[in-house]
Amino acid sequence: MILSAATIVAALGLSGCSPDAPESTAPSTTASAPVAAPQPTGLPEASVLIDLLNRLSDPALPGTDKLALVEGATTTDAADLDRFAKALQDNRMLPMAYTATDVAWSPDTPGDVTANVTATPADAGAGPFSFPMEFTAKAGAWQLSRKTADLLLSLGGQAANSTAVPTPTSTR
Repeated sequence: MILSAATIVAALGLSGCSPDAPESTAPSTTASAPVAAPQPTGLPEASVLIDLLNRLSDPALPGTDKLALVEGATTTDAADLDRFAKALQDNRMLPMAYTATDVAWSPDTPGDVTANVTATPADAGAGPFSFPMEFTAKAGAWQLSRKTADLLLSLGGQAANSTAVPTPTSTR
């Protein structure tokens, strides 16, 4: 959307530069639009995306502090973010090691970025898994797209219910 808006503004600006267009000397009476927060201008480094994922999966960081990491997150999402990190912790998946490869502009959402993320749980028995993720820029920083966050939070809830590891018991 940001890229489309910039393209439209550029096209309008260029069309006003035509030599056939009369020059206007009258002052403008329209109010200027609010200035948007600066957006990242290039693809993020993989380390930026990995840091975001580490913060999202950190059970020591409250869900309310993670809201800025997810596109469109509201205070009602904080509990889901807490449950997601708790499920990872309860299933001995933390600390999770992330890698992000093939970082590229999204073909579906202009201005967004896609990456293939591989997560390797601390519990060696779980094995690594890969997941394509989408990230969006807001206020000069990267966030997990709402679409990807909804998928992860859903997976987090399922993981907590379906893959719980039993606690070893003593036979003495």
